[in-house]
Amino acid sequence: MTNEDREFLDTIMEYADKVMPDIDPQKVRISEQIEKLRPILQELAMKHKMKVEDVFIKYMDLATEHAVKYNNEMNDAFKDTFTNPEMPRE
Repeated sequence: MTNEDREFLDTIMEYADKVMPDIDPQKVRISEQIEKLRPILQELAMKHKMKVEDVFIKYMDLATEHAVKYNNEMNDAFKDTFTNPEMPRE
């Protein structure tokens, strides 16, 4: 992820934290999430000369990339914690 991509993602995530602090993305319809994010999506669309739909797609792609990277980092960091070492037999 480039620095510009990181800034793009951070801008939307910070805005989302302000307007949807307690939302569970798994339980709230995408259309409702888009409606809440529309102002920042429009702002970024104008800034980057993109369509709002393309900004949302880019956001989803970057958010997915970020989530996969975070998940991999957590798996690496805690891989030894969750393995079941062979118990000695009595």
